[in-house]
Amino acid sequence: MHVRTLTGGLAAVCLVSLALTGGQAAAAPHSANAPAAARVLTYDAGGSAEFRGAVDRGAAIWNESVDAVELRPVATGQRANIRVLADNGWPRALPTTLGNGTVYIGREAVNEGYDTVRISAHELGHILGLPDRKPGPCSSLMSGSSAGTACTNPYPNSAEKSAVEGNFGGALAGRAPVVRDRVIVD
Repeated sequence: MHVRTLTGGLAAVCLVSLALTGGQAAAAPHSANAPAAARVLTYDAGGSAEFRGAVDRGAAIWNESVDAVELRPVATGQRANIRVLADNGWPRALPTTLGNGTVYIGREAVNEGYDTVRISAHELGHILGLPDRKPGPCSSLMSGSSAGTACTNPYPNSAEKSAVEGNFGGALAGRAPVVRDRVIVD
C-alpha cells in the first residue's frame, strides 16, 4: 500500500537521523494533513472452496489499489467483517454495512467462462461500497458480467479506486454502504 510503504521509509530515515545526531531529537509539530491509518477489514474465505486463491488475489488487488482500507484474512478464532462462500448460483454480495457482509462466488458464472479473480475483486468491491456499473467496459471492474467472458481485468479503474478511498478515507465504523440492504446480483 502506497501510504504504508512511504510511512515505513520515513520512519527508517528518522531513526537513522536520530542515530546520527547522537540521540537528540525535537518533536515535530503534528500535521492535520497526516494520512489516516488504513481501516483493516478481515475476510473469512474458509467456505470459498476451490476459489480460495481467487479470493486472496482479489483482496490483494484491492490492497494494491487503495490506501484507505486493507483486506486481511481473519485470524483463527476471530469474527470476520466479510464472509466469502462458494455456491452453485450466480456471484453476488450481500453488504450489511460499509465493509461488512457476505460474498458468494457462484459457480454458475465460472461455468459460463467468467474469470474467478475478476468475480472476487468485483464482489469485494460491493462490500467496499461500490455499485454495479452496467453496461460497462472491461476497464471498469464494477461493470461485472456486462463486460463479457473475454474480460479478465480484475483491477478497479481510477473512479472506482477514488470512490473506495472516499468511502473509507473518513468513514465512521458501521456507516451504510452506497448500496443498502439489498442483494447485489451480477
